[in-house]
Amino acid sequence: MTGIIIQARTGSTRLPGKILKVIHDRTLLDHIIDRLQALTQEAQIVIATSTLPGDDKVEQFCKERGVHCFRGSESNVLDRYYACAKRYGFDHIVRLTADNPFVDAEEVDRLIAFHKSCGNDFTESFSQLPIGVGAEIFSFPALEEDRKQASMPHHFEHVDEYILEHMAQFKTATLQVADEKNRPDIRLTVDTQEDYEKACYIASHSENGLATTREAIALCLQYA
Repeated sequence: MTGIIIQARTGSTRLPGKILKVIHDRTLLDHIIDRLQALTQEAQIVIATSTLPGDDKVEQFCKERGVHCFRGSESNVLDRYYACAKRYGFDHIVRLTADNPFVDAEEVDRLIAFHKSCGNDFTESFSQLPIGVGAEIFSFPALEEDRKQASMPHHFEHVDEYILEHMAQFKTATLQVADEKNRPDIRLTVDTQEDYEKACYIASHSENGLATTREAIALCLQYA
């Protein structure tokens, strides 16, 4: 079973509560969940949040929308992912974050298919697509090894830092994307108030509120 684990928490320092802020006509988390409905690859979506009281809102969001919710360590994100993947029995895990409202379901589909067909430990598209659009997928054995070898503080604050620092130890690959989407210089994540305002502009000026990557790039350049 392939799992899509979306790490989410309300305690952002620069833009508190951003994942439940409304962008045009739906919350940021709704944008992600709604986009992922277009997936053709079979995958289980889980929102992984913390056990802190402030993240009760995230669990409530999941209950209202019928989305699986997992709660784990706030600071040890690696352990949160590992525990979540183990509970749901995931063989492969796509990592997404809840501050990226413009996830591209078509590219997530391609990423999953490419990763599995190649028998990779780790595959990514974030180096190809705009910031906030790309993703990564890793096998459960790779996640286990990542957790086993993690030793530095930043290894636990993020999910796959050990893998990224020791790529030669794993079978890895990068998913190539169409030229018009290959814009890693474009920022489409939401980390600041400025990012949020730009995201609102893109969503409100898109054809149906869920801008395609091509639309988002064009509107981002227009906004600038």
